[in-house]
Amino acid sequence: MNLPDELDHEKLAEVALAILSLTAMDDDYGVRVWKGMDWGLTEFLYEKGWIHDPKGKQKSMVLTEEGAKLAPEFMKKHFAK
Repeated sequence: MNLPDELDHEKLAEVALAILSLTAMDDDYGVRVWKGMDWGLTEFLYEKGWIHDPKGKQKSMVLTEEGAKLAPEFMKKHFAK
C-alpha cells in the first residue's frame, strides 16, 4: 500500500515507530518489536468500540462502523500536511 501524498510521511513514520516500541524486547540480536500492534493497545481500541473483539487466531482485526468512520477523520486530523 502506498501512502497518500497528502499525509505527513515523517510524522506517520515517527508515530508508527513509537507504537511498535510498545512491543519492544531485547535479545541477542538487538531490540526486536512485533510486526503487529501491542495487545493492550488493541484491547483499548476494542473497549472504545472502534474494533470488534481482537481475541482469536486471525491476523487481522475488523473495524466497527464507528471505527471505520473515525479512522479517516483521525488520519486527516493528525497527519494531513
